Amino acid sequence: MIEVRPGGRRRIDRVLSPDYTSGIEGRDLGAVRELRDEAAQEETDLSYLRRLLHVRIDIVRAEQRRRCEDGSASVVEQLVSILSDNAVGPATGSGRYQTIEPSRAEAHRRQVEALVSDVDLSDVMSLSDAKLDAALRAYTSEEDSVSQRRREVQAVVDRLNSEIARRYREGAASVDDLLAQERDST
Repeated sequence: MIEVRPGGRRRIDRVLSPDYTSGIEGRDLGAVRELRDEAAQEETDLSYLRRLLHVRIDIVRAEQRRRCEDGSASVVEQLVSILSDNAVGPATGSGRYQTIEPSRAEAHRRQVEALVSDVDLSDVMSLSDAKLDAALRAYTSEEDSVSQRRREVQAVVDRLNSEIARRYREGAASVDDLLAQERDST
C-alpha cells in the first residue's frame, strides 16, 4: 500500500501534498513547469510499478486458468501470449504517452517482489493453490493502491498543465519565448 506522508521527503509526498499546487497562479512559468515535470516523473514511476504488478497478476491468473482447464502447456510456454494479451487492443484507463523513463525501476521491482516474498513466480507451476491465491490477492491489492495514487498524481499534472495552458491562452506566456529559452539552453 502506497502511503502519503504529510511533510514527507519522498517525491510522492511532495506531489500529493495539498499545498503542492497552491499559489501556482503567482509563480513564474518556469517554476510551474518544474512542478509539472516532477509530478509527471512520479506518474511515470507509478505507471511502471503498475505494469510490473499487471505482469505478475497475469502470470498468476494464467496458471490458475491452466489448472482449472487442466491444461498441459506450462505458463512459460504461454508467456508470450500472456504478456501480449494486455498489450493489444484498445487502451483502457487513464494512461498517457510517457516521454520519460522510470527513475526508480529497480526499487519498484524489489517492492513488487517483496509483496509476496515466499512466492517465486519463476516456478509458478510448483506453487500451491493457496500460495497462488495469496499472491493474486497481494498483487491486486497493491495494484489498486498504486492505481489510486496514480490517478491522484494525474490530477496534479492536469492542474499544472491547465495553468500552463491558461497562460498561453491569455497571452501571459508565449511560444516564441519558450523556443528562445530552449535555443539558449542548448
